[in-house]
Amino acid sequence: MREIDSIDGVILQQLQSNAKMDVRKIASMVNMTKTPVYERIKKLENNGVISKYVAIVNRKKVKSSMVVFCFVSLEVQKIEKIEQFRKAISKMPEVMECYLMGGANDFLLKVIVADLDAYHHFSSGKLAGLPNVSQIQSSFVLDEVKYSTVLPLA
Repeated sequence: MREIDSIDGVILQQLQSNAKMDVRKIASMVNMTKTPVYERIKKLENNGVISKYVAIVNRKKVKSSMVVFCFVSLEVQKIEKIEQFRKAISKMPEVMECYLMGGANDFLLKVIVADLDAYHHFSSGKLAGLPNVSQIQSSFVLDEVKYSTVLPLA
């Protein structure tokens, strides 16, 4: 893990809020010139602290969609079976996030689909059809109270 100093922290906070922010503006916030700030950003990129830049699309503006959280339990929790499930899930575009969990369920998935019919097709067809899946529990999002991609660094 790389140590982040206070200047890197400000740079990261600003880039997380707006990845297209001008380096000069960030430099003025940290009382530095443009070149050292640019070099710090390149170092953060090269060290993998900044892994990529993306555009975050507002799903409500492009098409109707629903968010579902799925708790998935596997029949067998051996490493090769878990890896097989991970590989299959990584190929499913409906799955936005996937976490290997400790506790009652093996995986937690964040799934985005167009509607209830699309979710039924996904859960009954794709997900339940995977080998080693023993149980799927679904929770449907009624309202998104908070959504953020900004990692708290303080």
